[in-house]
Amino acid sequence: MEIVFTVLILLLAVAVSGIVTRLLPLKPPLPLMQIAIGALLAWPRLGLHVKFDPELFILLFIPPLLFADGWRIPKREFFMQRRAILMLALGLVFMTVLAVGYFAHLVIPGLPLPVAFALAAVLSPTDAVALSAITGKNRLPPHLMHILEGEALMNDASGLVALKFAIAAALTGVFSLREASTSFLFIAAGGLATGVAVAWIFSFIAGRFLPSSDEGDPAPGIVLSLLVPFASYLFAEHFGGSGVLAAVAAGMTMGVAAASQKVPVSARVRAAGTWTMIEFVFNGMVFILLGLQLPHIIGSALISAHHESDALVILLVGYVAAMLAVLYAIRFAWVWLLRWFASRSAAKHGVANAVPGLRTAAVTTVSGVRGAISLAAVLSLPEVLPNGAPLPGREMAIFIASGVILGSLLIAVIGLPLLLRGLRIGLDPHAGEERNARILAAQTAIRALHDAQDKLVADLDESASASLADVTARVMEVYRRRLAALGSDGKTSSDVARRMEALEQQMRIAAMRAERAVLLKLLAEHKINDETLNKLMREVDLSETAVVTRGKGRSPA
Repeated sequence: MEIVFTVLILLLAVAVSGIVTRLLPLKPPLPLMQIAIGALLAWPRLGLHVKFDPELFILLFIPPLLFADGWRIPKREFFMQRRAILMLALGLVFMTVLAVGYFAHLVIPGLPLPVAFALAAVLSPTDAVALSAITGKNRLPPHLMHILEGEALMNDASGLVALKFAIAAALTGVFSLREASTSFLFIAAGGLATGVAVAWIFSFIAGRFLPSSDEGDPAPGIVLSLLVPFASYLFAEHFGGSGVLAAVAAGMTMGVAAASQKVPVSARVRAAGTWTMIEFVFNGMVFILLGLQLPHIIGSALISAHHESDALVILLVGYVAAMLAVLYAIRFAWVWLLRWFASRSAAKHGVANAVPGLRTAAVTTVSGVRGAISLAAVLSLPEVLPNGAPLPGREMAIFIASGVILGSLLIAVIGLPLLLRGLRIGLDPHAGEERNARILAAQTAIRALHDAQDKLVADLDESASASLADVTARVMEVYRRRLAALGSDGKTSSDVARRMEALEQQMRIAAMRAERAVLLKLLAEHKINDETLNKLMREVDLSETAVVTRGKGRSPA
């Protein structure tokens, strides 16, 4: 029963965090609010204690979140930015492990080199979830956000693999760079291949055996899709591959497969709602669990140090500050060099003034937020050596990692709004292709209506043909108004048409809300039952969602 109550309390905390964040005037980032709620729950008088099992944590939370991110990330932009993403996710990670590892070994007394490398490895992955919550929607330039999201997807695997070899070196005292590099290639390739294979098998099963129309129940397919990230992770780990990369690869493969398959509308709608809820709950649980652990780890270390001397407290805080400074310095230098080489390459191709921007490099640097996977990784350090002796430096590594996680979140919360102040994102680079797609879709729909009318009119008499022409004209008028509002020339939209479409949207919403009100009234008067209400309300809800979404997605002139 204790486990059940703990889970219910954590779910309640996730829900409360979203409500409180909207009610507060300052609108703090949701992850920071969830960490604060977790820290509050860890207060001794409240007595909520959750034993943090790193392996269970990674298995339960990381695969579905990375799977969802891999599914959602724009594949075209990911491929276009692959060089920058790989240089950050691989090159920067290994540079961080080497530089920060040696730095920590030299600065912190009694920290063995393998443990220092392990500490650097757990601090190398970044957290895109926390970053997007801190910056908000459309605050970062789209191409930069795509790079940061791609980096966070890939560097979890490289950081965890580096941690694996650092732990092996700490336990055995033996390390081979050649063996580690070769093993990393096999681990990464195995994870990617496993993820693609599992996703392909699921897509094959879904296309062959699951319902392909709205008449069937989409629930079995959605439940199977929930199991794909866990299956990918477990199979990859079982065969010696990277489970993290397997979850990412499975998500990206499923995204491509879903776009090419004829998925029923009901399945898409229910799957989107299900995964949105899972992401919100799992992300919230991750940061609340992070908040539950940080006060105990940081507070216990500082209190113990205070009992010895105040100078030791200052020294511990100094270690955290020094690690943060080195991490940011390496990241800034790496990003600056990447942009400098890119500008040199662009200059050779005749692009003038292609110089690296200081603000962009600073934003990319501060965006390197560390999250819960770093805490889970550092807590997975073994407590004892093979001979039974305690692993030296483990407690220090856990304290520093916890301090760096909290420090990077606070720096991003304070620094990113300052760096982004006055930054003009400009027009959406995809606005033109969105407008063209809407125009082409409407034109194709009009042609399809003409063709359907020609086929149907052959079997109808004169009266029915006239009625069909009237019905076709009414349906076609919707698409013609849409074309007029978009501007069929692809340039400036007609102000009158856009105004009329906006008014039409308001009228449709008013009508549908009136429908919803009368349905609820009929239920209260016992003139319809719950089943009828749910069916009709779903129809109204889907119609209103379509109208509102089309209004929000309308491209600006």
